Amino acid sequence: MLLIFLRVGGKLNLIILEEEDFITENIVRLSGRRYNHMMEIHKVKKGQKLIIGKLNGKMGSGEVLDINDEEIDMKVNLNQNPPKPLSIKIIMAMPRPKVFKRIIRDLTSMGIKEIYIIKTWKVEKSFWNSPVLSEKVLKDSIILGLEQGKDTIMPKIEIFKRFKPFIEDDITGIIEGTKALVADPFSEKREIKDFENKPITLAIGPEGGFIEYEINMFKKYGFEDLNLGDRILRVETVLPYLIGKFS
Repeated sequence: MLLIFLRVGGKLNLIILEEEDFITENIVRLSGRRYNHMMEIHKVKKGQKLIIGKLNGKMGSGEVLDINDEEIDMKVNLNQNPPKPLSIKIIMAMPRPKVFKRIIRDLTSMGIKEIYIIKTWKVEKSFWNSPVLSEKVLKDSIILGLEQGKDTIMPKIEIFKRFKPFIEDDITGIIEGTKALVADPFSEKREIKDFENKPITLAIGPEGGFIEYEINMFKKYGFEDLNLGDRILRVETVLPYLIGKFS
């Protein structure tokens, strides 16, 4: 089987608006990154309409009213609901910081609304000191994902730096009403089709997988193990593959 992953670049598919952008009930003023993108990529002119959406709100269209050297004013009409989220929750061992932002952006663009970042034995301690976990960097990555995926609803992202308390105190509430699966490259292979079209909670370990103790803890609290085959895949590869299978 041939798997092809494409990363779409170029124009933003949706321009995200925030509360502070509104100067009246239906007029917004944009500057900075969005202004630069609209001028350089969209090459906007007065009267042009673009797809927009209010963060955690509705989507619609925005008509360019005025342009100067630093700002663009738009009249907005927000009358559409954002797309339905996927019925998939992700529990993910903290990945390498250099790919973390991209993973968050991609999960957001695919419609994942609950993401839990956890400490596992194979996660390096230095990862937790990375600025990619700061509130600002997380939000920036989420916004880019929403713009790519034409969505407005931010996912919930929670970070847990202790594995055992996470499993014992939080996991039951997270997996309620879902089929809970933990990826384990050393378990017996299961057919993914057996779990398709069901609400899923999917736990993905670091490269090389969870250790045996961690797998057993997941299974103790209701997870079934899932083997994807003989190959050991990177987190950024296995996540879109599995989400595509389950959605």
